[in-house]
This record gives sequence, C-alpha cells and structure tokens, in this order.
Amino acid sequence: MNLVIVESPTKAKTISRFLGKDFVVRSSFGHLRDLPQREMGIDIENNFKPHYVVPRKNQKIVTELKKFAGKAKYIYFASDEDREGEAISWHLAEILKPKKDQSKRIAFHEITEEAILRAIENPREIDQNMVDAQQARRVLDRLVGYEISPFLWKKITKGLSAGRVQSVAVRLIVEREGEIKKFVPEEYWDISGEFKKEKGEENITAKLNKINGETLDKFYIKSKDGADKILKDLDGSLYSVKNIEKKETKRSPHPPFTTSTLQQEANRRLGFSAKQTMMLAQQLYEGVDLGSAGSVGLITYMRTDSLNLAEKFLEEAKSFISKSFGKEYSSAAPKKYTTKSKLAQEAHEAIRPTNVSNDPEKIKSYLNDNQYKLYNLIWRRAVASQMPEAVLTSTAIDIAAEKNNLEDEYTFRANGLVVKFDGFLKVYGTNQETILPAFSLEEVLQLIGLTPAQHFTEPPSRYSDASLVKALEEYGIGRPSTYAPTISTIIERGYVEKIENRRLKPTDIAFVVNKVLEEHFPQIVDYQFTAKMENNLDEIAEGKKEWVPVISDFYGPFKENLEKKYKEIKKVEEETDEKCEKCGAPMVIKMGRFGKFMACSGFPECKNIKSLKKKGANGEEIAPETTDEKCEKCGAPMVIKMGRFGKFLSCSKYPECKNMKPIVKSTNIPCPQCKKGEIVEKKSKRGRIFFACNQYPDCKFALWSRPTGEACPKCKSLLVYGKNDTVACSNKECGYATASA
Repeated sequence: MNLVIVESPTKAKTISRFLGKDFVVRSSFGHLRDLPQREMGIDIENNFKPHYVVPRKNQKIVTELKKFAGKAKYIYFASDEDREGEAISWHLAEILKPKKDQSKRIAFHEITEEAILRAIENPREIDQNMVDAQQARRVLDRLVGYEISPFLWKKITKGLSAGRVQSVAVRLIVEREGEIKKFVPEEYWDISGEFKKEKGEENITAKLNKINGETLDKFYIKSKDGADKILKDLDGSLYSVKNIEKKETKRSPHPPFTTSTLQQEANRRLGFSAKQTMMLAQQLYEGVDLGSAGSVGLITYMRTDSLNLAEKFLEEAKSFISKSFGKEYSSAAPKKYTTKSKLAQEAHEAIRPTNVSNDPEKIKSYLNDNQYKLYNLIWRRAVASQMPEAVLTSTAIDIAAEKNNLEDEYTFRANGLVVKFDGFLKVYGTNQETILPAFSLEEVLQLIGLTPAQHFTEPPSRYSDASLVKALEEYGIGRPSTYAPTISTIIERGYVEKIENRRLKPTDIAFVVNKVLEEHFPQIVDYQFTAKMENNLDEIAEGKKEWVPVISDFYGPFKENLEKKYKEIKKVEEETDEKCEKCGAPMVIKMGRFGKFMACSGFPECKNIKSLKKKGANGEEIAPETTDEKCEKCGAPMVIKMGRFGKFLSCSKYPECKNMKPIVKSTNIPCPQCKKGEIVEKKSKRGRIFFACNQYPDCKFALWSRPTGEACPKCKSLLVYGKNDTVACSNKECGYATASA
C-alpha cells in the first residue's frame, strides 16, 4: 500500500479516482503544525528557531496519518507546488518521520488523471529552499505582529494588530482617503448637438470638440457664462459635414488569467471579493462532481503569476475553436504570452480550464451559480487568448457650423465603431458597435438642438478589491497567495470597511495606527522596504540567500527602535475642556477599535465613557443619523450613535428615554433550520462575533463562524469561512474542508 497526502478532502476524493487499489489518498486538512497561538514561538537567541506545535484539533488527523504511514511502502507528499504547499509537505515529513527512501514529493498544476499519473512517475525531493522562504515569511510576520501589536495596545487601544503586508495595504487605503478629503472639484462644461439627416434617418449626437481648428481641452469651457456665449454665437447657424475619417484598427485578446488578474476581473465583472474568488477557484481546482464522470478538477492551479499555457492545451484549444466557431476564428499559430512582472516566482501555468471541451454551458447543471460564473470567466478568457485579433472600423464625422456673422469656427465630432471581424470578442467581449448613418461631404444636416452640460472633476476613487490587488502587485508587495488574505484581514480587524459599490474605506482607527507606524516605524509601512523584503524571500526560495541573516538584518534595528519608542511615546489621547459629570475630572478623547470616544481621565477609578459628538468642517455639531425604526418604549425615532464598541441604535429622546440596542447586520442568508428567518451577525456578552437566526428565541440556530451561503457538497449543511481563507462544513461530524486559498 502507498499513501498519498493532500491538503483537502475534496482534492483527495478527486485524486483517488485516478489511482489504483495500491494507493490510499488522505487529507491533512491544510497545515498540521504551526507556531503556537498564545506565545511568540520563536527562539530569537538561537537563530530565530521556530517552535512548531500540533494544535489539539489536529491530533486526531495526525494519529490517523501515522497509522497509514506505518503500513505504507511509499509516502507521497502531494500538497500544492508553491511555498505554502512545500512547507505543508515538510511539516508532514517532520511529523511522520518516514525513511529517506520511503518519502516522495510529487507536484502537479492540475488535478487530472494524466497530471497525477505523470507526477507519481516523476517524484522529487522536498525543496528546502522553498520551505526556508515560507518559514522566513512566517517568522518575519510573527516577529512584527507579536512585537508591534502590544505596543499599539499600550499606546492606542487594546485589540489592535500590525503586519508587514497588512499595514502597507492599510496605508494605501488611508492615503487614498486623504487624497479624497483634500480634493477640490473643478467645474467644466461641454456642449453636445443632436443632428438629423434630411431624409429622416436616425438622429446622431456630436460633441463640440474644436474651435478655430484647435481641439478643446476639458477645461476650455469653465462656466455657464462661457457655454452661454458659445450657444449665442451658434444661434441661427447652418450645419454640414466637413470631414469623414475612417480607420481600421485591431484589438488583441487578453492573456489568460493570473491570480491577480483573476481577482481583479472577477471583482469588476462579477462583484466577487478577492476572498470569494479564491474560495470558488479552490473548489474548481480541487474537483467538482460531474455526475457519471465523477469528481473532476476543472481548472489549473489558481495561485500563479505565470502566463504560460501547456502545449497540450494550446493544441486542444486550436482544435476546439475551429470546430466550434469556424477555422477563421482559429489563430494560425499558438499565442504565447510572457509575464511583465520581474517578481514572478510561482511560474507554472496561467489559470485555464483543464479540459477545453468542458464548455461552461455543458457542465452548468453541476455547478452552483457562483462556481459557474467564475468558471465561465476563466474558460472564456483562456479560450479567447488563442483566437485572432478583432478588426474594427472606426469612423469620425466632423460637422461644422456656418453663418454670415460667425466670428469663430465651431466643429462638432461624432464617433462610430463597427466590428468588421469579431475575432476573440466572439468569446470574451461586449457589444462594441456604435453605428453611424452613411454621410457624404458637404451634406447639410438639420439641427435638432444644442445641449450644454455642467460637470465637475471627481476625486480619485476609493480602492476596490480589484484596484487594491493591482496596486499591491505594482508595488511588488505580497504574492499571489497573499492578496486575498490581506484584504480579509484588514476588514476583519476593523481597519477598513466595505461601503457602497464594494469600496474600501478606512476607519478612524486606521488613520491613528497608520500615523503612529509612519512616524515611528517607517520600515513597516514603507512600500520599497516591503517590496525589497519580498525580493529577499524570492532569493531565499531560489537558494541565493540564507533565511536567518535576512531576518537578523531586519530584527536587530527593529527591536532597538521599538524599545526606544516605548519610552518616548505617550498614550494617544486628546484633552478637552469638558468635565466628567460623575467625578468632575477632565474628559479626554480616546481611541477604541471602532473609533474615537470620550472617557474620564480618572480611569480606572472613574469608568465614565460616552460617545463623541460629530462635528462638521466648520465645527458645527452634526446630529446623529436618524433611522426609520421607532423606539418600542416611547415611539420616538431611533438614531445611530457610535460607542466604544462600535455603532448602535439609541432613542432620539435620550436621556429621557434610555432605550438602546445593537444594529443588526444581516448576511442575507436564509436560516437552514427554521426556513423563516435569516442569519444575522451578533455579538456575545464577551464581545465575540457570532451568527444566528433573527427569529431567536423561536429558532436557536447559531454559528461561531461566518457562513458563506453555500451548502456543503457532502452533507448539505452550511459552509463557513475559517482562518487563512479556508472553508469548512459547519457540521463538525462531516469534516469537509478546503485548503487555504
């Protein structure tokens, strides 16, 4: 008997289909060892040696794996082929301690029979350089987190955290918010004309774009007076076609997806968060039950920055395209793409379907709605990457105004676009056409009307998941496996909140923490330093550097500065002129995890606290936000206030009526138990977040982890989010889980 160990039960189920009775496939459910939760776990004096432990919850899995390992002729470590996966295999080897000739490391980039059998035939050793790179990242992040976090607790407020990548992401979002606040809008106008051919064909719209032959910039018409002057000049003018330009252009297909571009495009097109995208991609990679075909891995490995495509896929795609769309849609030679990133390090293959004939519509009935949407996006992008360019014909029509006393020459332009040959747009595109009627030079047009329009420049947009991932990638911060967890972390820890249109807005605490880190620990939030550290980790993975000196070079100056700052910096508080109504001591403004609040300076003897009144730009007091909800005690409207532990509902008649209650955050997920209510976010007496049916006490369904809204493929219970982008079944007896995404 041979033992194959993978990270997730879904992956195990899929792989077991391809191996004979001589193989047993088991799951480790991700990492079995890690640094301890409640202590540093790093021997700094002994070359930063990490102390790994097996958590109690993993003991049962370890016992089972040891039992199978004891009977196995060979043990195949089959975790993913990236640093994280290499580290999982190394930890397993450290736990199981197989004989040297008994241990084999196998890797593959897609879960198909051909790939698995090829991997079994071509085992290798565990790559210690990759393990060291992952270990260095883990040690570095633990040192920063465990050393900086207590400092933030003491100087700002309890419960805060800092991280080498997360703090840089917060800085990006805070700086963007600063740009938005400083932004001063500028007014500008444009003028559009609606014209009609004499024979009554469809009207066309053209925009004023030239005066006296010079193209207008955006701010040429700065006010209504400027627009009115032009309209007055044009009054009574006749209009005719003075120029027709036609130009043929070509548009090339996009390359197949990498982790970053998949997260960006899924966010833009589908509205998926980076975390949701990676969770769904993990499911598609590990395998989906396709009925009689069994569990099938539908896409290649989803953590990659490579644009390579396997020769086999290129050949299959060419054949599929010719048969499905016609020979004219098949490129003469395979299209090959190269990454522009100098930092590409997990360069295996781009994300693509494992079998191009698995058309999304053909297998739609086997996928849930979100799985289908993401698979459809991946399939179309990969197939389109092997199709020819689209050929477009663009047309520009210049319409001139004429009258005897017209001092200036005014020209309007209408643009049209016709798809001459759709090429790759047939599979991956949108409606590109804006068709203009046929015109001839000097043709007279009838003016229907002129419309002036006022505009104001817009501030830079807040980051979305897509634009933040793009920014992190451009700065060289993080790697494909870290983008989604980073965004999830800064949201879960209260530094960022998602507002309308899924935009990321920093909270008050983010500004305070970012300011402290920038002023006193600039390395932690420095873009270049963080990118350089990523380069160091890459060089460790390539065997060019040792990991201990890299950590040592960072930690010495960092620790020295930290000890210095403990003495220099006072707790972040603002003095006020207000006196405590309970003891008469001055009130001070403190910072909590959910923003600023007012507290007595006599703390802990006096524990009086209250919410801080909001003020406008001119210092005027802003009334709390009123809601449609009525107070059940006195009937007055309820208002939203901010307390030490976040927003809550309070009666607007306070202090006459002291009714208060929490704001219910709905997940919009129906309760699977009573079928009547929906699951909402709640907080326990100890401040711990949990999720329960809003029909309590009639229905007592509750979960400690946030539900995904999707059903477990094994037992149909709700799936919930776990740590590090894992997803698990809420039914503990089921045991279903995915590996870290």
